Amino acid sequence: MTKAEAVDRLRTGLGSRIQGIDEFRGETTVRLDLSEIVEAAKLLKQMGYRTLVDLTAVDHWGEEPRFEMVYHFFADSSGDFLRLKGRVGGEEPTVPSLAGVYATADWQEREAFDMMGIRFAGHPDLRRILMWEGYPFHPLRKDFPLEGRESDAGGVAFSRPAPMDGGPYVTQSAQESGEREPRAHPADELPEETL
Repeated sequence: MTKAEAVDRLRTGLGSRIQGIDEFRGETTVRLDLSEIVEAAKLLKQMGYRTLVDLTAVDHWGEEPRFEMVYHFFADSSGDFLRLKGRVGGEEPTVPSLAGVYATADWQEREAFDMMGIRFAGHPDLRRILMWEGYPFHPLRKDFPLEGRESDAGGVAFSRPAPMDGGPYVTQSAQESGEREPRAHPADELPEETL
């Protein structure tokens, strides 16, 4: 089945719940109401899109709905990729979980929950995967400050915001990067072994 046929079948199966189809540089994106993401994923799996390569969230801070979920599917028989997107907002943004359709969604949804605060209804074990339990923030949201926030983590992790003048992972920077990136060190401040 070709990608065009898969998109037509999605359009037939979901009807008006498809909000649009975008083509750009050979890539196809189907925009849909996220309440239908499980049905769309099941249809795609039947059509040979057996791999959920990735799912992630984008923060459109200042807009409502604020978040956009992005799903990338792959059909190994044809080598085609297909992207599904949809918006979600509210105080506790929630979308249906795909963990019951694609096993890979389990950890991917946990990461989106941990980093962006997106909840996944029906997820079998929705808990943090990178940050510690009880951490009150979602670090990839655009309103999260670059230097971090104070927390009461004590001995578990850093509990003060990081200084904006760099850290152990800052490498030698290009001449102009000091203007763009506040964490970059000028070359003359770096220890000899990092040059």
